[in-house]
Amino acid sequence: MVDQNKGLSYSDAGVDIDAGNELVKRINPSLKKTIRPGAVSSIGGFGGLFDLKAAGYKDPILVAATDGVGTKLKIAIETKYLSTIGIDLVAMCVNDLICQGAEPLFFLDYFATGKLVLKDAETIIGGIATGCEEAGCTLIGGETAEMPGMYHGDDFDLAGFSVGAVERGEEFPRSANDGDVIIGISSNGIHSNGYSLVRKIVKTSGLKWTDTAPFEDLPLSKALLKPTKLYVKHCLKIMSVNGIKAFAHITGGGLTENIVRTLAKGQGIEINLSGWVLPPIFKWLSDTGGVDKFEMLKTFNCGIGMTVICSPSSQNNVFSLLEEIGEQPIIVGHVTNSGKVKYCGNFA
Repeated sequence: MVDQNKGLSYSDAGVDIDAGNELVKRINPSLKKTIRPGAVSSIGGFGGLFDLKAAGYKDPILVAATDGVGTKLKIAIETKYLSTIGIDLVAMCVNDLICQGAEPLFFLDYFATGKLVLKDAETIIGGIATGCEEAGCTLIGGETAEMPGMYHGDDFDLAGFSVGAVERGEEFPRSANDGDVIIGISSNGIHSNGYSLVRKIVKTSGLKWTDTAPFEDLPLSKALLKPTKLYVKHCLKIMSVNGIKAFAHITGGGLTENIVRTLAKGQGIEINLSGWVLPPIFKWLSDTGGVDKFEMLKTFNCGIGMTVICSPSSQNNVFSLLEEIGEQPIIVGHVTNSGKVKYCGNFA
């Protein structure tokens, strides 16, 4: 019963402003680690400021991207394994930016929950800061929304927004030609797409999140929650190579739909599936769920998280630079004038 002498407060309605202020204090050290040239404001203002000249740009074009993590969140929520989901959020945005040739400059996050639990929120946003630090962009601000009645139990949602810049005339994609090669850079797992199907397959299998994964010596939950690989440094390293035509982040739609997004009307691709080994996690999903090859290729990255299109004469240079940072790139196919996506061979 409400004390008539005292009256209602915001906290009586389920919103704790003091907890929100405490969260800002707790995450501030993590945010400071993400500061880069161009960042000119601290957290807590009405907006984040960024100085493009101080970041070294002369005639920049801004590029923006926004994304979420999808139902991968459900696994994180159910298992309380929250330390890496923020990295996923950053990666889903900045990996898209880099495909346009843009260096990620700053990032904002939106974290919504029914009840703000400081320890959990600090862990989640700490993961976002880790992702920003690795991607070289400043976590310039965000919003924490405590909304009782909108979310139930431990449920929460995340959204991210990132802005990058590229000097005018240096944008991607560029015109590709028939016969240009498609180079694949490996993924480190499922990344952040297809998790509604993943969760359905896990349910069908009868496995629990704490069971050892059939495809890796880790608890199933941790194996499935490996954070999305960040490709910013990879792409920045090879971007200046003469003959680079396009980058494609392999997300929802898989190899089938994402590579052709970078091509002109009337162009297509031919992918040779025998060029790489399907990672065990994807083989398990396919076998356990009875998911056919073409559905797999349209839903998951199938071991290739980023592709690069370049002229054949540039191939060796691209390979050498990627190998310098520990990658083992492979040729996955080539550009055609067919206007179609064609697969040949079978996974090794």
